[in-house]
Amino acid sequence: MQLVRQAPVEERPLRQVGIPRPEPGPDELRIKVKACGLCHTDLHEVEGDLELPKLPLVPGHEIIGFVDRLGEGVSGPAAGTRVGVPWLYSTCGKCRYCRSGRENLCEDIRFTGYSVDGGYAEYVVVPAGFCYPVPDRFSHTEAAPLMCAGVIGYRALGVAGVRDSGVQGFKSADGTGPPLEPSDPRPLEPFRLGLYGFGASAHICLQVAKHWNWQTAVFTRAQRHKNLAHELGADWVGEADDEPPWKLDSSIIFAPAGELVPKALGHLDKGGTLAHAGIHSSPIPGFDYDLIYQERTFRSVANSTRQDVIDLLALADEIPLRTTVEEFPLEQANEALLKVKHSHTRAAAVLTVG
Repeated sequence: MQLVRQAPVEERPLRQVGIPRPEPGPDELRIKVKACGLCHTDLHEVEGDLELPKLPLVPGHEIIGFVDRLGEGVSGPAAGTRVGVPWLYSTCGKCRYCRSGRENLCEDIRFTGYSVDGGYAEYVVVPAGFCYPVPDRFSHTEAAPLMCAGVIGYRALGVAGVRDSGVQGFKSADGTGPPLEPSDPRPLEPFRLGLYGFGASAHICLQVAKHWNWQTAVFTRAQRHKNLAHELGADWVGEADDEPPWKLDSSIIFAPAGELVPKALGHLDKGGTLAHAGIHSSPIPGFDYDLIYQERTFRSVANSTRQDVIDLLALADEIPLRTTVEEFPLEQANEALLKVKHSHTRAAAVLTVG
């Protein structure tokens, strides 16, 4: 399903076409795609919110498939191995960001389904070092959202300063000092996380937070998303204009809505951090300094590293995560993106291929 011209998804800008089967070059491998998740980034690409480095383009960066052919110099993964391919397609490995463990900010970074053709197709070629074995417990469609929704959500937890917070998700009641050890005599109170927008990423983040025993507040408008948040164990569910029953230690915005930023900052406790996990957002309105005073922090989330993918897949297998997906055949990519645009999917949408 190829994009030739950016346009509103209502105009069905993706076209089913036949293109030559890609051949892997040196240090590359070819993957026979079985499933590809749909992401809000795909929607931004299709509708023109993001300037594209190439057209025509095959979108898609939540890819699950089997290694089909190895290029020159590639020793593994072996043909027949099931792997996942995320947004991060390749990095230079030499710039100051790559050398300091921040390859997500690489000076010569490339992205799957953006810089190169992606997974809305039967085959895709990727660098051998940028695909990952997928735990057997997940079906193709269940695994697909993990490759971006899961990975970006996991990175957002780190950017929000909470990924490694506390023993069993608890902090000291006075908020001071390092995370409590089990023998610490100070009273325990749970770490409190807010999630704004409850789609593919947030429904995975919520499960991670509950696994770590955090208290969670979900802010979403759609009743189907509220119902799913309750089912997955959210401690409180409301809308962005509602006041949660407690101040939040950290929050993550997943919706591409800049107007949520002042509201989310207003729900933060002193010293709290707000992370925005979108690659694109509507304008952020001005707000009073009081919203960030008392050492509150507002940060963006940019891409991910290979280690993020490895860590998330291991954690997904450990919990185990349960992704909620709605499946569509490849040729219905336009219809699926339209449902994503209007929040008509319960959580994640996935294309089935072959």
